[in-house]
Amino acid sequence: MLEVAGIDVYYGNVQALWDVSFRVEQGEIVTLIGANGAGKSTTLKAISGLMSPRKGRMILDGAEVTGLAANAMVKRGVVLVPEARQLWPAMTVLENLEMGAYARPARRARAETLKTVLTMFPILEQRARQKAGTLSGGEQQMCAIGRGLMARPRLLLLDEPALGLAPLLVREVFESLRAIREQGVTIVLVEQNVPHALALADRAFVMETGRVTLSGRAAELVDDPRIREGYLGLAAV
Repeated sequence: MLEVAGIDVYYGNVQALWDVSFRVEQGEIVTLIGANGAGKSTTLKAISGLMSPRKGRMILDGAEVTGLAANAMVKRGVVLVPEARQLWPAMTVLENLEMGAYARPARRARAETLKTVLTMFPILEQRARQKAGTLSGGEQQMCAIGRGLMARPRLLLLDEPALGLAPLLVREVFESLRAIREQGVTIVLVEQNVPHALALADRAFVMETGRVTLSGRAAELVDDPRIREGYLGLAAV
């Protein structure tokens, strides 16, 4: 579905990604793991069109999309749920969700999609008229994911969805991601909670200092000594 081939990305004159390459197959959950500053969020921004690579190519469904703007990527079904939720705090939950369906293709199916989102996250229906800024952290994350789903994505990019959440809420969020995949949505996940990310994903790519340094099936990487020691807090046995 998606091929990222040798991209370099810069913030001004500062290079953040070096020759990053990976593939995402239709229906997969792929996770990018690594320390803070490894380039994971920058990779999602490049895929979503918020940043443009200076080198390399990105291919979506066989068509090159390198350098396309974010609104063009949304129309092609690529939607980013950003780190720290970034809701409109003074708007209601319902208004935030409706803004997710701003693009014309999604707007036509807004009522149907809204029903699906509220079924997945029933607490949002209870909070529909409440200002988004007054929600708990977990409720805000559900609203952010719901807003992303309102755009009717084919490829959903999630940046740290479990950030700052209590363990029980983390489990709820990851269960919702399983349900989203069952609806036919392909997912690329950036997540610091490595055990949960590897338990959820089909494949994983490890990033260090702007480069992909390790990749494989998630179930196999759980037993890799480098992952166990570096990211799971377990000494290699």
